[in-house]
Amino acid sequence: MLKKIFLHILLLVCYQYFGWAQETIYPAKKQEGTLVIKNGTVHTGTGTVLKNAHIVVKDGKIVTVSQSAVDEVGATVIDATGKNVYPGLILTSSDLGLKEISSGVRGSNDYYELGQYNSAIQSIYAYNADSRMINTLRANGVLLAGVTPSGSLLTGASSVVQLDAWTWQDALYASATGMHLHMPSLYRSMRGGRTSASGSNPVKEGIKLVEQVEQFLAEAQAYIKQHPKPDVNLKFEMLRPLFEKKQKLFVHADRVRQILMAIDFAKKFDIEVVIIGGADSYLVADLLKKNNVSVVLNTLHELPTLPDDDIDQPFKTPAILQRAGVLFALNDNSSSARYRNLAFNAGTAVAYGLTKEQALQAITLNPAKILGIDKQAGSIEVGKDANIVICEGDILDMKSSIITNAFIQGRKIDLSNKQTQLYERYKYRYNLQ
Repeated sequence: MLKKIFLHILLLVCYQYFGWAQETIYPAKKQEGTLVIKNGTVHTGTGTVLKNAHIVVKDGKIVTVSQSAVDEVGATVIDATGKNVYPGLILTSSDLGLKEISSGVRGSNDYYELGQYNSAIQSIYAYNADSRMINTLRANGVLLAGVTPSGSLLTGASSVVQLDAWTWQDALYASATGMHLHMPSLYRSMRGGRTSASGSNPVKEGIKLVEQVEQFLAEAQAYIKQHPKPDVNLKFEMLRPLFEKKQKLFVHADRVRQILMAIDFAKKFDIEVVIIGGADSYLVADLLKKNNVSVVLNTLHELPTLPDDDIDQPFKTPAILQRAGVLFALNDNSSSARYRNLAFNAGTAVAYGLTKEQALQAITLNPAKILGIDKQAGSIEVGKDANIVICEGDILDMKSSIITNAFIQGRKIDLSNKQTQLYERYKYRYNLQ
């Protein structure tokens, strides 16, 4: 009897979570025919802005970007007069589709793996294409996302997904683009430089872990170079793309010590390294440029890492990296807003030194370069996928940004979500139609 009561309660909770204002949104079918977006102000993502420009799309690809007249016969035409046209925004690193309800519903989460060396893990196999967060992101212009596994040290490979799909197979845009390493802290967390309550020294422990990771990578590199091949070691084998420069090592690090360790890894193993987090990256910007290390700034709307930092340091860091010539992307890892403020983080960076087109690049073309998908995405250029957003105002400005249309590979996607449906529901309730 108690078991039946428990099941009824569980079903009621699930209905309230997932049934209330249920979204009836379906992935769009493959583009057919020709699409023309005309008369818009086209921000290409490369720094160029074309006024009264026209975009022609066929078979999901951009075939024309021009300010000259185009043939509209037989085409589906969207008039973007008075509107801005942008490349689809890219969320470089997130747990989107891996974490739904962070506490209380363990079955909706599959983002963290036990163990320290999980190079054989690939996050794409756990990706939930039906996540309720996806539709909200699309309504804010985010059309592609890097899906990143979590853990303690070497956490596995991330992949890039497009946000209009039935399954993870449909969503997959680029597979295993990066291997992720969470760098140990390498600093004392308590004031006064004391050890922790247990008597351990976090700096020594962190250095020891770094040495262990270095040893693991050295063994993997030696394994890959062996001829003939020994018995298959799956954890080492999955690092082959990294050492063959078909994959990058994404090092999650904020402090200078951690960043310097990551640069040392890049030199020692001759691999491409990207810093994720990078709160203190402005302090070593020239060194990052010299070693061709990219940075993904996780969020701008946060406090600085050190008490002596300027209170607005996170806002100024993008402009410092820009002036130093460092390739960087802006990200949003806010668990409360669930990544929807990506464009507005870029808008904050504009107020602190970036131009609008530089800020746009930091959430479009720069992430595409970092993720290795810049030949197919990240900008509005001939030959690339038609991942396009049309906006009534400035996409970087929270007050004026209203997304009216979005296309992924030429497919016009549904921008409804739970919030828009509730808006319509209560307009009807209070006779505000």
